[in-house]
Amino acid sequence: METLTLKVEGMTCSHCEMTVSKALRSVSGVKDVDVSHEKDSAEITAKKGKVKLEKLIEAVESVGYKASS
Repeated sequence: METLTLKVEGMTCSHCEMTVSKALRSVSGVKDVDVSHEKDSAEITAKKGKVKLEKLIEAVESVGYKASS
């Protein structure tokens, strides 16, 4: 397993966290997600070498938030 961290902009509440979390969990290879609107971040635990950072960013941006590594 490996841990990846994204900066996520635009989240303001726990509903935002749930939306981003659901989007990230939909990416194949993701095992666990910890999203914080207070820290503007998402920590993703995934199968080592199976998840591309670009796919995680695309997932976050598909639900209306800005993401970067």
